[in-house]
Amino acid sequence: QVQLVESGGGLVQAGGSLRLSCAASGRTFSAYTMAWLRQAPGKEREFVAAISWNGGTTYYADSAKGRFTISRDNAENTVYLEMNSLKPEDTAVYYCNAGGYVSGSYYPGRDYWGQGTQVTVSS
Repeated sequence: QVQLVESGGGLVQAGGSLRLSCAASGRTFSAYTMAWLRQAPGKEREFVAAISWNGGTTYYADSAKGRFTISRDNAENTVYLEMNSLKPEDTAVYYCNAGGYVSGSYYPGRDYWGQGTQVTVSS
């Protein structure tokens, strides 16, 4: 069982940066692929980035490549999303997800989601 709590969202101007954190409880955190997804108003939830259980492999949506960096600290049971050069189109609720897998696309784990953290980028 894994419980996820996101933090770090907020309001930032275009070009700014934010660092999101997802703190996980549960002894099996280090066994899971972790990911960030986001959902903008009126749009479907979309994949942003994922990281393998040991941090050795990362995956990014095209929209995130070169601007966002996903990382994890298994000792702290935390996964991070460093977001730079933010754009208004990055405005969304960002969710942490555990237990999914990548096979071409990212397939989210159905059971483990955080409550989300709002990111708003002003122009």
